[in-house]
Amino acid sequence: MSDELRQSPPKGMPFSINKIGHVVLNVADLARSVTFYTQVLGMRVSDVYPDAMMPGGMVFLRFNTDHHGVALVGAATGPSASAELHHVAFEVSSLDEVIRARDHLRAHGAVIDFEGRRRAGVQIAVEFRDPDGHRLEIYWGLDQVGSDGATRPASEWAGARSLADAIASPVKGQDTSLRDGTLRP
Repeated sequence: MSDELRQSPPKGMPFSINKIGHVVLNVADLARSVTFYTQVLGMRVSDVYPDAMMPGGMVFLRFNTDHHGVALVGAATGPSASAELHHVAFEVSSLDEVIRARDHLRAHGAVIDFEGRRRAGVQIAVEFRDPDGHRLEIYWGLDQVGSDGATRPASEWAGARSLADAIASPVKGQDTSLRDGTLRP
Protein backbone atom coordinates (compact mmCIF):
# COMPACT_ATOMS: atom_id res chain seq x y z
CA MET A 1 0.00 0.00 0.00
CA SER A 2 1.31 3.43 -0.83
CA ASP A 3 2.52 5.80 1.88
CA GLU A 4 -0.04 8.40 0.82
CA LEU A 5 -2.74 6.07 2.17
CA ARG A 6 -0.96 5.37 5.49
CA GLN A 7 -0.91 8.85 6.96
CA SER A 8 -0.88 9.90 10.60
CA PRO A 9 -2.36 13.06 12.07
CA PRO A 10 0.01 15.99 12.48
CA LYS A 11 1.67 16.54 15.83
CA GLY A 12 -0.07 19.02 18.11
CA MET A 13 -3.65 18.45 16.96
CA PRO A 14 -5.84 20.82 18.99
CA PHE A 15 -8.60 18.20 19.41
CA SER A 16 -9.17 14.45 19.44
CA ILE A 17 -12.26 12.73 18.03
CA ASN A 18 -13.60 10.13 20.48
CA LYS A 19 -16.25 8.23 18.49
CA ILE A 20 -18.79 8.57 15.75
CA GLY A 21 -21.50 10.57 17.48
CA HIS A 22 -24.46 9.91 15.21
CA VAL A 23 -25.52 9.22 11.65
CA VAL A 24 -28.33 11.03 9.83
CA LEU A 25 -29.99 9.22 6.92
CA ASN A 26 -32.44 10.48 4.31
CA VAL A 27 -35.37 8.08 3.95
CA ALA A 28 -38.28 7.92 1.50
CA ASP A 29 -40.99 6.94 4.00
CA LEU A 30 -40.30 8.31 7.48
CA ALA A 31 -42.99 6.26 9.26
CA ARG A 32 -41.86 3.01 7.59
CA SER A 33 -38.23 3.67 8.56
CA VAL A 34 -39.10 4.61 12.15
CA THR A 35 -41.00 1.32 12.39
CA PHE A 36 -37.94 -0.60 11.13
CA TYR A 37 -35.46 1.14 13.45
CA THR A 38 -37.70 0.83 16.53
CA GLN A 39 -39.52 -2.48 15.99
CA VAL A 40 -36.74 -4.44 14.22
CA LEU A 41 -33.56 -2.85 15.63
CA GLY A 42 -34.96 -1.87 19.04
CA MET A 43 -34.07 1.83 19.00
CA ARG A 44 -36.15 4.41 20.88
CA VAL A 45 -37.47 7.75 19.68
CA SER A 46 -36.03 10.74 21.56
CA ASP A 47 -37.52 13.65 19.62
CA VAL A 48 -39.41 14.46 16.43
CA TYR A 49 -39.20 17.51 14.17
CA PRO A 50 -42.35 18.26 12.18
CA ASP A 51 -42.17 19.09 8.49
CA ALA A 52 -42.23 22.81 9.39
CA MET A 53 -38.89 22.45 11.23
CA MET A 54 -37.23 20.08 8.74
CA PRO A 55 -38.66 19.45 5.28
CA GLY A 56 -39.84 15.84 5.29
CA GLY A 57 -39.79 15.68 9.11
CA MET A 58 -37.00 14.27 11.25
CA VAL A 59 -36.91 11.61 13.97
CA PHE A 60 -34.06 11.25 16.48
CA LEU A 61 -33.43 7.65 17.63
CA ARG A 62 -31.30 6.38 20.49
CA PHE A 63 -29.86 2.97 21.43
CA ASN A 64 -27.99 4.02 24.57
CA THR A 65 -28.06 7.09 26.81
CA ASP A 66 -26.93 9.48 24.05
CA HIS A 67 -29.87 11.60 22.84
CA HIS A 68 -29.49 10.07 19.38
CA GLY A 69 -27.24 7.69 17.52
CA VAL A 70 -29.31 7.70 14.33
CA ALA A 71 -31.59 10.38 12.95
CA LEU A 72 -33.91 9.93 9.99
CA VAL A 73 -35.01 12.71 7.64
CA GLY A 74 -38.01 12.06 5.40
CA ALA A 75 -36.48 13.85 2.43
CA ALA A 76 -35.34 11.01 0.15
CA THR A 77 -37.05 10.78 -3.22
CA GLY A 78 -36.48 7.02 -3.54
CA PRO A 79 -34.37 4.12 -2.30
CA SER A 80 -30.76 4.78 -1.34
CA ALA A 81 -28.13 3.89 -3.91
CA SER A 82 -25.68 3.54 -0.98
CA ALA A 83 -23.15 5.21 -3.25
CA GLU A 84 -21.59 7.70 -0.86
CA LEU A 85 -22.13 5.88 2.43
CA HIS A 86 -21.08 2.24 2.34
CA HIS A 87 -22.58 1.17 5.68
CA VAL A 88 -23.23 2.04 9.32
CA ALA A 89 -22.17 -0.51 11.96
CA PHE A 90 -23.65 -1.12 15.40
CA GLU A 91 -21.69 -3.02 18.06
CA VAL A 92 -23.30 -5.62 20.32
CA SER A 93 -21.80 -7.16 23.47
CA SER A 94 -21.59 -10.81 22.49
CA LEU A 95 -21.35 -13.24 19.61
CA ASP A 96 -24.65 -14.74 20.78
CA GLU A 97 -26.28 -11.35 20.12
CA VAL A 98 -24.98 -11.31 16.53
CA ILE A 99 -26.68 -14.67 15.93
CA ARG A 100 -29.89 -13.54 17.62
CA ALA A 101 -29.81 -10.32 15.57
CA ARG A 102 -29.38 -12.30 12.33
CA ASP A 103 -32.31 -14.57 13.22
CA HIS A 104 -34.45 -11.57 14.21
CA LEU A 105 -33.63 -9.75 10.97
CA ARG A 106 -34.53 -12.84 8.94
CA ALA A 107 -37.84 -13.17 10.79
CA HIS A 108 -38.64 -9.55 9.86
CA GLY A 109 -37.75 -10.02 6.19
CA ALA A 110 -34.65 -7.82 6.20
CA VAL A 111 -32.35 -8.29 3.22
CA ILE A 112 -29.12 -9.84 4.54
CA ASP A 113 -26.06 -9.20 2.37
CA PHE A 114 -23.40 -10.96 4.45
CA GLU A 115 -22.86 -12.93 7.62
CA GLY A 116 -19.54 -14.17 8.94
CA ARG A 117 -16.16 -12.59 9.67
CA ARG A 118 -14.69 -9.72 7.72
CA ARG A 119 -10.96 -9.48 7.20
CA ALA A 120 -9.28 -6.35 8.66
CA GLY A 121 -10.57 -5.94 12.21
CA VAL A 122 -11.84 -9.57 12.21
CA GLN A 123 -15.26 -8.64 13.60
CA ILE A 124 -18.01 -11.24 13.29
CA ALA A 125 -21.03 -9.60 11.76
CA VAL A 126 -24.31 -9.65 9.93
CA GLU A 127 -24.76 -6.99 7.23
CA PHE A 128 -28.24 -6.08 6.03
CA ARG A 129 -30.42 -3.36 4.47
CA ASP A 130 -32.99 -1.03 6.00
CA PRO A 131 -36.22 -0.34 4.06
CA ASP A 132 -34.48 2.36 2.00
CA GLY A 133 -31.55 0.17 1.06
CA HIS A 134 -29.05 1.72 3.49
CA ARG A 135 -26.45 -0.87 4.36
CA LEU A 136 -26.19 -1.62 8.10
CA GLU A 137 -24.06 -3.98 10.17
CA ILE A 138 -24.39 -5.53 13.62
CA TYR A 139 -21.02 -6.80 14.85
CA TRP A 140 -19.03 -8.19 17.76
CA GLY A 141 -15.33 -8.79 18.39
CA LEU A 142 -13.64 -5.93 16.57
CA ASP A 143 -9.86 -5.98 17.14
CA GLN A 144 -8.59 -3.27 19.49
CA VAL A 145 -5.42 -1.32 18.68
CA GLY A 146 -3.04 -0.60 21.57
CA SER A 147 -0.91 2.45 22.19
CA ASP A 148 1.86 0.95 20.03
CA GLY A 149 -0.42 1.24 16.98
CA ALA A 150 0.21 -2.37 15.94
CA THR A 151 -2.64 -4.10 14.17
CA ARG A 152 -3.22 -7.77 13.39
CA PRO A 153 -1.16 -8.80 10.34
CA ALA A 154 -3.14 -9.50 7.16
CA SER A 155 -1.97 -13.12 7.29
CA GLU A 156 -4.21 -13.57 10.39
CA TRP A 157 -7.40 -11.93 9.07
CA ALA A 158 -9.15 -15.19 8.05
CA GLY A 159 -12.43 -14.00 6.58
CA ALA A 160 -15.42 -16.33 6.88
CA ARG A 161 -18.53 -16.30 4.66
CA SER A 162 -20.93 -17.65 7.31
CA LEU A 163 -21.43 -17.37 11.04
CA ALA A 164 -20.93 -21.13 11.32
CA ASP A 165 -17.51 -20.90 9.63
CA ALA A 166 -16.49 -17.88 11.75
CA ILE A 167 -17.40 -19.76 14.93
CA ALA A 168 -15.76 -23.02 13.87
CA SER A 169 -12.49 -21.33 12.82
CA PRO A 170 -11.72 -18.47 15.22
CA VAL A 171 -8.78 -16.18 14.62
CA LYS A 172 -5.98 -15.96 17.18
CA GLY A 173 -7.28 -14.42 20.39
CA GLN A 174 -10.98 -14.53 19.44
CA ASP A 175 -13.17 -16.67 21.69
CA THR A 176 -16.09 -17.86 19.56
CA SER A 177 -17.66 -20.14 22.15
CA LEU A 178 -21.35 -19.42 22.46
CA ARG A 179 -22.79 -18.63 25.89
CA ASP A 180 -26.36 -19.65 24.98
CA GLY A 181 -26.26 -23.39 24.25
CA THR A 182 -29.56 -23.24 22.35
CA LEU A 183 -28.16 -21.04 19.60
CA ARG A 184 -27.25 -22.50 16.25
CA PRO A 185 -25.20 -20.55 13.72
